[in-house]
Amino acid sequence: MKALAAFSAMVGRTFALWVILFAVLGYLLPDVFKQIGPYIVTLLGIIMFGMGLTISVDDFRELARRPYEVAIGVVAHFVIMPLLAVLLTRIIPMPPEVAAGVILVGCCPGGTSSNVMTYLAKGDVALSVACTSVTTLAAPIVTPFLVWMFASQYLPVNAWAMFLSILQVIIVPLALGFIVQKLLPGVVRKTLPILPLVSVVGIVLIVAAVVGASKGAIAQSGLLIFAVVVLHNGLGYLLGFFAAKALGLNLYKRKALAIEVGMQNSGLGAALATAYFSPIAAVPSAIFSVWHNISGALLANYFSGRTDGEEPVRTVIR
Repeated sequence: MKALAAFSAMVGRTFALWVILFAVLGYLLPDVFKQIGPYIVTLLGIIMFGMGLTISVDDFRELARRPYEVAIGVVAHFVIMPLLAVLLTRIIPMPPEVAAGVILVGCCPGGTSSNVMTYLAKGDVALSVACTSVTTLAAPIVTPFLVWMFASQYLPVNAWAMFLSILQVIIVPLALGFIVQKLLPGVVRKTLPILPLVSVVGIVLIVAAVVGASKGAIAQSGLLIFAVVVLHNGLGYLLGFFAAKALGLNLYKRKALAIEVGMQNSGLGAALATAYFSPIAAVPSAIFSVWHNISGALLANYFSGRTDGEEPVRTVIR
């Protein structure tokens, strides 16, 4: 068990490398990995169940203790990223399916790896976790509404079906994980060290499946989509940071909100795009999964060396 836990920790630390590797494998061996396509929703549900095992009541106490700061993060996330997506689809010519996929990933909740990146950046981890939790719980209502409002000009959007899907793959597994954590705390404590391994396996298989199913489209439009994703993600970090600064938050909190705004639950984006749009519409989410783990690690490294004297003792992330 110790060896498995050590391996899990190593895989978690090298997450970005594994995502890149499996994206390449998905491209080189499309016939192998596109067979995983029907199981994308199941894989995402397993990932969210694991997240549910780690959620604590303290995460929601942060909301009660610091509602202003959490509200800034949540509103910034659901305003900045969707509007950036719309702006990019307006100024950069792209196929309708790609445009819908860019908007979809921009309307997703915060990515779970944002909490790890905030920890590495020596930012406010508790604030990051609270924002991720709230955007995730709000996703069944907010994400379909925003996608319907912004993406229906490109492809038909069934907001009600999308709402039900998000309940199925996000809220239900989260709730089940939380319940299991409360009913079997001893068992859950023993399994926590291997959760990074489970999450990484789930994400890399989703990425490989999307890339494999969309190899032709990626060969034709991959550089365009990559450029859009890099701009979307980078501008999200930048605007999240300066929005927090404009509203009076210190550097410790600005780090958290910059990362929280810029990183998306791209696994959800890939699952929804595959189910309701087309394989090519899932490509922005797949590339986002690869890129935001690289950019997040680079940004965390940059942030970690910058302080303003207001950082408390560093919180240990679960």
